[in-house]
Amino acid sequence: MKGRICLPKMRLLLVASLIGYIFSFVVSEPVLAQVKTKGKESTTDIQFPVNNSGLLWQSSTPQPTPSVEVVQITGVKANPTTIGLELILQTTVGEQLQVTNRSASNNFIADIPNAQLRLPSGEGFTFRLEKPLTGITQISVINFDNQTIRVTVVGEASLPTIELYDSDEGLIFAVASATQQGEQPQASPTPSAQKPESETQSQPPSTQGDQPIELVVTGEQDSYSVTNATTATRTDTPLRDIPQSIQVVSQQVIKDQQVTRLEEALQNVSSVTFRGNTQGRGEVFSIRGFGSPFSPTPVLRDGFRTYSFYQGFSEVGSLERVEVLKGPASILYGDIQPGGLINLVSKQPLSQPFYETELQIGSQELVRPRFDISGPLTTDGSLLYRLNGLYQHSTSFRDFTTDRDRFFIAPALSWKIDQNTDLSVSLDYIHDKGPADQGLPALGNRVAPIPYNRVINDPDDNITNEYLTTGYSFEHRFSDSWKIRNTFRYIYSSYNYNVAAVPLSIDDTTGIENRVFATQDSTERSYSLQTNVQGKFNTGAVKHTFLFGVDFNHSDQSLNGYGDFFTLVPLDIFNPVYTPKPNVETFPLVSGTQENDNRLGIYLQDQFYLLKNLIVLAGLRYDTITQKSTTAAALFSSAGESTQDNDAVTPRVGIVYQPIKELSLYASYSQSFTPNSATTVSGTPLEPERGEGYEVGVKTDLLNSKLFATLAYFDITKRNVAATDPNNPLFSIATGKQQSNGVELDITGEILPGWKAIANYAYINARVTDDTDSALVGSQLPGIPFHSAGLWTTYQLQSGNLKGLGFGIGFNYVGERQGGLPNSFRVDSYFVPNAAIFYQRDNLRFAVNFKNLFDVDYIRTASTGRANGIEPGEPFTVIGSVSVQF
Repeated sequence: MKGRICLPKMRLLLVASLIGYIFSFVVSEPVLAQVKTKGKESTTDIQFPVNNSGLLWQSSTPQPTPSVEVVQITGVKANPTTIGLELILQTTVGEQLQVTNRSASNNFIADIPNAQLRLPSGEGFTFRLEKPLTGITQISVINFDNQTIRVTVVGEASLPTIELYDSDEGLIFAVASATQQGEQPQASPTPSAQKPESETQSQPPSTQGDQPIELVVTGEQDSYSVTNATTATRTDTPLRDIPQSIQVVSQQVIKDQQVTRLEEALQNVSSVTFRGNTQGRGEVFSIRGFGSPFSPTPVLRDGFRTYSFYQGFSEVGSLERVEVLKGPASILYGDIQPGGLINLVSKQPLSQPFYETELQIGSQELVRPRFDISGPLTTDGSLLYRLNGLYQHSTSFRDFTTDRDRFFIAPALSWKIDQNTDLSVSLDYIHDKGPADQGLPALGNRVAPIPYNRVINDPDDNITNEYLTTGYSFEHRFSDSWKIRNTFRYIYSSYNYNVAAVPLSIDDTTGIENRVFATQDSTERSYSLQTNVQGKFNTGAVKHTFLFGVDFNHSDQSLNGYGDFFTLVPLDIFNPVYTPKPNVETFPLVSGTQENDNRLGIYLQDQFYLLKNLIVLAGLRYDTITQKSTTAAALFSSAGESTQDNDAVTPRVGIVYQPIKELSLYASYSQSFTPNSATTVSGTPLEPERGEGYEVGVKTDLLNSKLFATLAYFDITKRNVAATDPNNPLFSIATGKQQSNGVELDITGEILPGWKAIANYAYINARVTDDTDSALVGSQLPGIPFHSAGLWTTYQLQSGNLKGLGFGIGFNYVGERQGGLPNSFRVDSYFVPNAAIFYQRDNLRFAVNFKNLFDVDYIRTASTGRANGIEPGEPFTVIGSVSVQF
């Protein structure tokens, strides 16, 4: 690895001392269970299992192991109360139950690992309530295994409010409705389950004779592991049941790492490679080797995307999580690259009042105040709101004179029209101005040996980006099994370059960069409509989750470039002298295009359970796309108009086998397609690029679903890649072929109470395997490393005087990469360590994060060209924050 360590000894000593200080408390402070008892002692004790990370650091003296006796739950009752309902697990007086709780998305989950549901006859049963309360979708009690009962309460829009009581009758879960008003639950239990009693017989849980227990229940934002996602199937399906790799970066990871850019969040996911900022026009990523600045991996917002080459800079401040779907996914999303896609999931309105504000201050003059508020607007809770906003100011570590300023606002409303119908509307707006960074050039077969803060275009080059999206989501449930969902999004995006010095070529001998002055602006408007019907039904013993959908998109984009391409402006990169800029009004039109596209897709999908542990996912999609392009008379183009029509059928099939509940073995095959904008010598558009991917893998759901891991092997091929026509170099033919295969591993979750981790590793072999230009064959795809890895882990004290104090440590590793196509230079690998110290008590949180701890000089992305686009990484950076919830 190339790089120099510039961290002063004093800084290193300070950081090491702080981490050592925290570590000394970790090894000395035991961790208590996350349940707090209040009130008088109960006649029946509730025992919580020993799960104490502090024991790891104690002496090796053997500890007695308590015997576990399986308690029989002889009945289940659901009684209405003044605040909702109480769920009673009936036991014999004096029987002791153990309880562990957690949350995943909107699900409250409590496991009782020493109990079984038993009727007097000895037979087992399950208990289920469908839509028993406002804001509660389902309550279920099941035998999870041969000595564990699982109680699950599913919230409709947010995590449910639960209180736990111990009584002589048994264990009581008090569930509050979203409106805090009792409603008669409508039970749908299996035949052997007991029905709820009438309201005249019910009483609210007692706080005198019974002992209330305060559960420290946290939402998804407090967890690293997320068990369900919608991106892969458009249905809320457990990750372990999906025959495809999908990774989730939760809100808690974003908070712990003090992520301010999407690039930082995606460093936590294997096979995702950052490909650059496209000179300030937007972040570009590849997945499994596929995705480039001119054919990017799509970044969706709540399932919707722009179709421009330049997708802008996403704001992470309003995200609930980031989902990464790997492999071809045209079955649900139409024309995309075969590597996969990124879906940003927005925060949604909450049923309970929530107020949070945060201030981040750090290196490079970072100032980032943020707020997030939510709650009901009506007394019955039928109308909810959420409002996120922030302002960010910072400078660049490179020698630009333009600062970066960002303004972001995101209001959202959710209206529960009736018990079965919901409507939500939202809006996101971003205004962003910052440097137009052209990166560094290559000299010979390496990156030019100049300081990483040097600018090769012009220090005051800048660009303004604007992004607005608004729309609605409507859902109606015909029954417990069938529902329809209709969503719409309008997306507006634009960018405007100020006069920029654009590097065109570089002399390897002298280091003279040849540049021209130019400016560019672009505007895109996109209108998308999606409708799907989801149903659950049985055919004999086979259970189905069926999905039928139609989506339509109309988008129009204008792109205009102006510049003086006849006057070269040289720059000595070793001794730069910047030339005054000319007046943009004197620039001629270099190129002007207007593109109008219409996309229509129809898809079918079925998830069916042949057996309880054998799941098949199959789907088929038809797409038709019409692209109309109009060019203006300009320096490099003549006036004209062309129309291109494409259609495609893309299938997907996968299978999941679960020999035990914690293990899933899966295999899948899927296809993708992307329209080709290149033309042959006769003017005929090329056939769309076609991708197909095979994937096999193993998923494990460990430690009561607190730790999730995926190991996958993939092999993806992309055909019909535009290649240069050997007889007419200005035109193309579709013979190019690229292939990527490799292995990836992702692990995320909570290992012990207070100890969380997210880790990844990927090996990717992505190459050109066929082309009319023999020099390209065998080239490694630019910027894609063979090896990459990442780790982030935190530990927070769970008890004692310093309860809430924690620290984090991790690293990002990216291997050597090739640049240019054919490969003509390489960039070195890098290893960047990171650390954090934080303290949280009640609703107040303080944190300090140290990024690039040893101040390593490194290159984070390689380009396809030699004159520019090689982007250096940030130096040592400190970000401090204080946040409060109230």
